[in-house]
Amino acid sequence: MLVGMSGGVDSSVATWLLMQEGFEVMGATMRLFDKAAYGMEEVLVDGVPRDIADAQTVAQRMGIEHCVLDYQAEFKDLVLDPFCRCYEQGMTPNPCIRCNRYLKFAGMLRAAEEHGCGYVATGHYARRTRSGDRWLLQKSVDQEKDQSYFLYNMNQHFLSHFQLPLGNLTKKEVREIAEEQNFVTARKRDSQDICFVPDGDYAAFMRKHTGLVSNNGNYVNQNGEVLGQHKGHIHYTIGQRKGLELAMGRRVYVTGKDVERNLVYIGENEDLFAPALEAADLNFVACDGLPAPIRCTAKIRHSRYEAPCTAEQIGEDTLSVRFDQPQRAISPGQAVVLYDGDTVIGGGTITRAIPK
Repeated sequence: MLVGMSGGVDSSVATWLLMQEGFEVMGATMRLFDKAAYGMEEVLVDGVPRDIADAQTVAQRMGIEHCVLDYQAEFKDLVLDPFCRCYEQGMTPNPCIRCNRYLKFAGMLRAAEEHGCGYVATGHYARRTRSGDRWLLQKSVDQEKDQSYFLYNMNQHFLSHFQLPLGNLTKKEVREIAEEQNFVTARKRDSQDICFVPDGDYAAFMRKHTGLVSNNGNYVNQNGEVLGQHKGHIHYTIGQRKGLELAMGRRVYVTGKDVERNLVYIGENEDLFAPALEAADLNFVACDGLPAPIRCTAKIRHSRYEAPCTAEQIGEDTLSVRFDQPQRAISPGQAVVLYDGDTVIGGGTITRAIPK
């Protein structure tokens, strides 16, 4: 069993649990990018990045082999470059989903095969179950920590070779186990931000990564009237209120963008609501597709509880989702994930919000 050890408490406990189940375990930590190259502080322990050093320490504590997988080139090509292109095109990307799909699923599975391991495991909070001849992906019992949204791209091949040992535990229970085992990661804080943009300044990262120069443009209202100047459309996301530097005398929000003309649309909170969306780049987990419209629930971002809707596959790679109640700030580039109770049906990348 090859276990992805990020250097955090979750993957440390996942590794320990699998050993208790009798698996022969090997730890692997992915080296994704050089923080120093982007001007970020890199905490080193004996010359090794702290996360890698912590994973090595936990592996030594458990007496298992540990390796470092250098995926920096793959991370650049499959995550960083698409992230920047997505923002340049006016969308809001979700790089964690791409990282899971191409590196934590496909990349780790290749590494497992190279090391003679039949399975891969991670410390994600989600469950893998079996129904007949099909593997299902389900929510974690800890609803607050559930990460099934980020894993919707798993297919039957990945699920058949994957283990998710934390799915039936709460975060509190995981930390208690880590404390009992005296893991160095027991009290380590959870990562809250995108790993390569820890300060949330996406535009600054893009300048360093691509050399992109962000030109000023106009804020406009829904009628096209100029309201002021902005720093460049890449600095703004749908639903954003803070940092606009507009003296409107009331709260206003980013409601849309015109990339070709470098316009950022400003409106009221009610302008952010839309009743439906379309998505592409589909992946279904619980079925092979939707031959007919279905009633289900859907999430349009990780932090949002799912909402009742009707989902219909309107093309080979196109999904339509119509909500019972209009949803706020549907953002192209983000994922929409469909659920049947705790079970992930599938999902895709939002291509557009359909207005009233």
